[in-house]
Amino acid sequence: MDNHYPKNEEWITRLGEKTKATYDKYGYDLFADFGTDDTSKIGPEVRKWVIDFMMSAPVVKMVVQGVHAVDVVRKIAGETMPYKAAMGTIRGDFSIDSPALANKEKRAVMNIIHCSETPEEAEHEIKHWFGDFKTYNYKRFGVDE
Repeated sequence: MDNHYPKNEEWITRLGEKTKATYDKYGYDLFADFGTDDTSKIGPEVRKWVIDFMMSAPVVKMVVQGVHAVDVVRKIAGETMPYKAAMGTIRGDFSIDSPALANKEKRAVMNIIHCSETPEEAEHEIKHWFGDFKTYNYKRFGVDE
């Protein structure tokens, strides 16, 4: 699980910055909860929470292929933050959580589904989870003829 998410400083600091932004938005005391306001030090803690959450239950993995696959899957899943996701999306119908609550409880947002953000990220995650497998290419009847 540790290799699913990037380990580079830029990505980890971005996690810390998102956490700081949530604290600022809701008027919470970042220093009281983390002992620092340095986003490069907060990011690794948040990354650990996310990995712990991913390991807390079984994971179902799949690869979706097609035109604009990343965008389409993200649309079906709904906004990343479950409390913002529209009804009719996976997150909107089956999840309710917020970064404010998660940060105060020192855990990851309980996000019921993960979706790659970009085709490049999808490529990394497919290789991580599935290795060098070959996807099954198929033709849809009446469409791909």
